[in-house]
Amino acid sequence: MKTLVFLEHHEGEIVKGSLGVLGKATSLDAGVTGVLAGAEVEGLAPQAGQHGAARVLVADDPRLEAALPQPRVDVFAGLVREHGFDTVLFGQSVLAADVAAGLAARLGAGLNWDLVDLRRDGDELVGTRPALGDSVYVDVGWTAPPRLALFRTGSFEPVAVGGEASVERVAVSLEDFSSGAVMREQAHEERTGPSIEDADVVVAGGRGLGSPEAFALVEELAKALGGAVGATRAVVDAGWYPYSAQVGQTGRTVAPKLYVACGISGAIQHKVGMQASGTVVAVNKDPNAPIFEFSDLGVVGDLHQILPKLTELVRARAGS
Repeated sequence: MKTLVFLEHHEGEIVKGSLGVLGKATSLDAGVTGVLAGAEVEGLAPQAGQHGAARVLVADDPRLEAALPQPRVDVFAGLVREHGFDTVLFGQSVLAADVAAGLAARLGAGLNWDLVDLRRDGDELVGTRPALGDSVYVDVGWTAPPRLALFRTGSFEPVAVGGEASVERVAVSLEDFSSGAVMREQAHEERTGPSIEDADVVVAGGRGLGSPEAFALVEELAKALGGAVGATRAVVDAGWYPYSAQVGQTGRTVAPKLYVACGISGAIQHKVGMQASGTVVAVNKDPNAPIFEFSDLGVVGDLHQILPKLTELVRARAGS
């Protein structure tokens, strides 16, 4: 088994999802190779080594500076063909999904997506993915190598093992058609604090807040906890909060250590996006709300009274 992992990076760091996938890969194959593709990215190689990569291939080229998929497909296709990698793994993101799909088409390879686990069964690999609205889990496989897999956000927590990877620069050869797209501008989300997908704590609000102004209660609690703010599809569709904060089947998938659901009923579409959270705390005035069925701690009551008190207690504890 020869495994290659896409080490996606952003703002000078390898993203959490890629490091989590790298850790899973090293539990199945001791000689995992990671790939850094970009401009001036060789300095990120030690981080990959600390998370289990035995080797890091660095495709460093100004033509890879923009976060465009097609040039990266060229890089990966060349590496798979030259080195004979039989398994290529990706953490979920917009860029990774585009690269994985393009690579599957280029190599005529099978791609399993939305996986939440991977295991060895003799000489074969078996993936696990949710189905039927995440109500069941099914095993999936590949008919032949190379095997491509895209993992759902939060499937694996990064674990630093303190290793050191060998680093090798590789030549970058791009197809003529790969330079057809040019990135003119890249928008950056204006926010303070951690992103919703990387935060250890997420405080999310639903229609039970009653009004968009009540999201201030959620924001204050998130700030006190050092976390990020999430929202349900209903409040996003109503214009109460930005789409970038939406958690659920059609939004972001999060896996924080603590998830606080405020005024959220707990529909399956929302559960899909946050069920990998470590501890789930729900605050809702309806004792029969579905969210209590999968919460570790439930508080039945008026969140307009509970959240300010909770925020006050958190701040008092932080100051003690």
